[in-house]
Amino acid sequence: MATLTDPARAQAHLSRFVVFLFAVTAGSSAGCLYYLQPLLHEISMDFSISTATAGLLIAVTQIGYLLGLALVVPLGDFVNRRRLVTGLLLVSCLALVAAGLMPAYGGLLTMVFAVGVSASAAQIVVPWAAAIAAPDERGAVVGNVMSGLLIGILLSRVVSGLVAEVGGWRAILFVAAGLQVLMAAAVWFRAPVARPAAAGSGQSYPQVLRSILTLVGTHDVLRHRMFLGGLSMAAFSCMWTAIAFLLAGAGDSHYSYSEAEIGLFGLAGVAGALVAPVVGKLADRGYLRHTQYGVWGAQIVGWLLLWAGGNEVVMLVIALLVFDFGVQGVQLANQTGVYSLDEQARSRLTTAYMVAYFAGGVIGSSVGGWAYQSGGWGLVCEIGIGSAIVGFAAWALFSWTEREHPVQGRAAHAELRAMVRGAGITSATTSSDAVRRSPS
Repeated sequence: MATLTDPARAQAHLSRFVVFLFAVTAGSSAGCLYYLQPLLHEISMDFSISTATAGLLIAVTQIGYLLGLALVVPLGDFVNRRRLVTGLLLVSCLALVAAGLMPAYGGLLTMVFAVGVSASAAQIVVPWAAAIAAPDERGAVVGNVMSGLLIGILLSRVVSGLVAEVGGWRAILFVAAGLQVLMAAAVWFRAPVARPAAAGSGQSYPQVLRSILTLVGTHDVLRHRMFLGGLSMAAFSCMWTAIAFLLAGAGDSHYSYSEAEIGLFGLAGVAGALVAPVVGKLADRGYLRHTQYGVWGAQIVGWLLLWAGGNEVVMLVIALLVFDFGVQGVQLANQTGVYSLDEQARSRLTTAYMVAYFAGGVIGSSVGGWAYQSGGWGLVCEIGIGSAIVGFAAWALFSWTEREHPVQGRAAHAELRAMVRGAGITSATTSSDAVRRSPS
């Protein structure tokens, strides 16, 4: 186990193994939020519950994650991150095993809530990587770690479907628990240690939490992006929750895919997200305002294609490509704006934005199950199209009110360029350290 003092940290470069370790840790933790998403139809039949009730599993997991973001992630500025992340990974393991053994739906809900809280380890690893990376590699390091987080989310559905096809829906929970144990051991024995950022600052934990509310009240750009991010994530969660029922043949759907086949549709989401660096390039050239219009427009088109794809699988795959590009593009553009606001408050900005983001996810997961049960795929798409139109209109209003803010110009994107070039990936590359040196 390596230890980095503050002076050494300024000179040392992280090894590829350490960067890979952080990336896999972030991905394995974030993936725990979505392992059950493509299996909701099978779970609903196993427990004899409605599609709307089954959809609550993802919502409750995200509620746990939301609380972890709000209450656990800020601890990373005060305590030893190696101990904190290792502890969360072990809690995740225990919760996953318990969830897999639960005979009743109520017990499963309780355990996935704990899984969600412990998954907040993903958002602790990101500022940890930023803190110990050398200044000239920080953008690429954080970009690579965030790519691991995003890939973990998107591939979790694919792996889940394949494992469930062989061993049933409970099997993926045990496989995930085993992975979390391995990651806990790897982090404990191989991750570097750095002095917590707020150690000796004199700030108490409650004071830091209160300062998050101050940031929200101070920065209108932050409030705008919180709304847009929450709206986009609500649409994303609504679609991926409902599509599990569509592809499984629930209701009046003519599809009838297996768990493995449903999981493979997640690959379309991966491909769509991998196109998102074009958003970073446009933002880097000073076209952030125009880019936001484009990605919200992509969401509108994506929803229209998803509607048509309710009866045509090729159209559905194309729709997933377009829709996920729009969602990841919104995320990149939002974070570009948020993290240019205050270079001294990146962890708290992360907490504020991501809490709103996953609050939208909670709402979307709940609405997705309810909408599919009530009105089928058509109602899901109608709600989605409406949300995308609201997002487009809201951005038109916010863009006008922010027209004099430096976040609209080129200066806010200097480090984003280095990150996109260094990592070559998606919207997730604009992490809590993505543009922290940009002027506000």
